[in-house]
Amino acid sequence: MEEISVRKVAHVILLAREMDRGEGELRGVIEHMTEEEQGALVAIMWIGRDAFEADEWQEAFATAMSEASTPTADYLIGTPHVADHLEAGLEALGYDPSDEEDELLRRGA
Repeated sequence: MEEISVRKVAHVILLAREMDRGEGELRGVIEHMTEEEQGALVAIMWIGRDAFEADEWQEAFATAMSEASTPTADYLIGTPHVADHLEAGLEALGYDPSDEEDELLRRGA
């Protein structure tokens, strides 16, 4: 999962949990990511909601890149439980987002 850092995903998770207050900031963070980072974010979310298995990372990423027809921010913001799916996706891929989330909270991200 070299297309995006765990810290960036953790930042999106935190902002998604505060959607009513932070939708504009969440949208800005996602829109400033590269296409590859946005595709990786979608792939992680899909793995977290069991559309793909963790060992299907390359397929999930390739599908996210080739099927991107809606702006990524709109797609993710419109997905119920996106923060939970992203967190579950990271965990399925072997990453623990809690340390990054805690660090971002300490820094006031």
